[in-house]
Amino acid sequence: MLNHAVRLLLDHSQSNIDCLTCTKVVRRPPFSYWYITLLFNSYEFLFIFLPITAIGFFGLTQFRLLRVATYWLTLTSLVFYAYWNPPYVILLLISVIGNYAIGNYLSRTDAGKGLPKLMMWLGIAFNLGILGYYKYANFFVSSVNQAIGTAWATSEVLLPLGISFYSFTQIAYVVDAYRSDRNSLNYDFISYLLFVIFFPQLIAGPILRHDELIPELRKPRNFLLSQKNIAIGCVIFILGIGKKVLIADTLSPVVAQAFQQATDLSFIDAWIGSLSYTFQLYFDFSGYSDMAIGLGLIFNLTLPINFNSPYKALSVGDFWRRWHITLSHFLRDYLYIPLGGSRRGDLRRYGNLLMTMLLGGLWHGAGWTFIIWGGMQGLFLVVDHAWRKTAIAFPKVLSWGITFIAIIFSWVVFRAASVSDAWAIAQTMVGMHGISTASQLPNMLPDVLTRNLPVATTWQSIAFLLLLLGVVTCCPNSQELSQRFRPNRRWALAIGIIAAWSLLSLNRVSEFLYFQF
Repeated sequence: MLNHAVRLLLDHSQSNIDCLTCTKVVRRPPFSYWYITLLFNSYEFLFIFLPITAIGFFGLTQFRLLRVATYWLTLTSLVFYAYWNPPYVILLLISVIGNYAIGNYLSRTDAGKGLPKLMMWLGIAFNLGILGYYKYANFFVSSVNQAIGTAWATSEVLLPLGISFYSFTQIAYVVDAYRSDRNSLNYDFISYLLFVIFFPQLIAGPILRHDELIPELRKPRNFLLSQKNIAIGCVIFILGIGKKVLIADTLSPVVAQAFQQATDLSFIDAWIGSLSYTFQLYFDFSGYSDMAIGLGLIFNLTLPINFNSPYKALSVGDFWRRWHITLSHFLRDYLYIPLGGSRRGDLRRYGNLLMTMLLGGLWHGAGWTFIIWGGMQGLFLVVDHAWRKTAIAFPKVLSWGITFIAIIFSWVVFRAASVSDAWAIAQTMVGMHGISTASQLPNMLPDVLTRNLPVATTWQSIAFLLLLLGVVTCCPNSQELSQRFRPNRRWALAIGIIAAWSLLSLNRVSEFLYFQF
């Protein structure tokens, strides 16, 4: 069954095998069926878990049992995580209890040198120690073995779901507790626990800060059932599930085949595969983020926006202000600025940018492809900042084109199973292996839509990718659409069609790509 789980993961996301280090990271537990059942895009979540959680929560609030309602939401969030792998709830709780104790001490102590500063660093080390063992231990040991010819043994380590997200969330809390005024973070344990494990954001973000959620958990009016919030939350959730199920999952087989045969792709297939992944990752992760925001709003909790049309960016700096916004803010506030930011001259600034993005790449995964991807993003940002000093402005179309092409090539490295595979695809994309329009990739459109069209499969796929390009560069994003929401027949028809189509497509349920990070 474990082999079956690994094979499923290869079909829907990135390879589990880092070919440079021969490190194997198991990302699904042996009882992977349990793991699948509570994905947002599953019948079990939509028709069992979510209704029970919402009915129980608002039922308790109707009787003014607000504290009990908070306990209920906390309990259901733990159940949500436990369905993946029950024993790892213990690890999650150890992390939460340890960080709460450290943060509680720091929030009651004046910041400065000595013990408070030591406790802050111990808190950071506590989080990084857990994250390092489960996510990076095998990668580092295997890298050392390869570098110096040793043969230190490694064991299979099951990567805890969401560990990168809840670790960064709590690092930010510990640092903020150290920086805060005395008693300004006077949180009770249940509020803090729910802040960390609230089920919509626990697995793949957005990366929350304590002052974005805990104050909302304390407002009595946020416990009232709001028909408006439920309606808008459902609209955002349905838009998100449509992105995931109808677009990202449609691209998944093409992406899997393209990157599995990286050294044998034709010119056209290399571009179709790389563009397919560019859009798959966008619609998969932004779809998850939309669903998280929508679910939060159903419970009257406002989660931060994580995407703002990133493929409309006119520079790489602009891209990172739009893509995975909460991670960008974390890296800026808790890494780039503490390193010195731009306060110590251009050379130091460029070094800080490179270091920040290298560590950001490593955060995404234990593999050289992620480190190189982070380095590429750092170099892009350095070039971006240096170019802006020249005051030479490109036309917007040219700026967009350069930025988008750079992002596409960086995603190739991000997705490839090894550096050699990424290099092979990049060479093919620039024509170093010839320019051929012969394609071996499957058609990404259903036969029911294409069987009567007098065009070749390759051009159908290209047309679909061009359509997606138009959507991500010209159309309003989910948040902009939700702001235009009006409870009328036209909206009901449009959202109803997306919801029905998505529900009918749930027979091919797949995990979200960012679950592996």
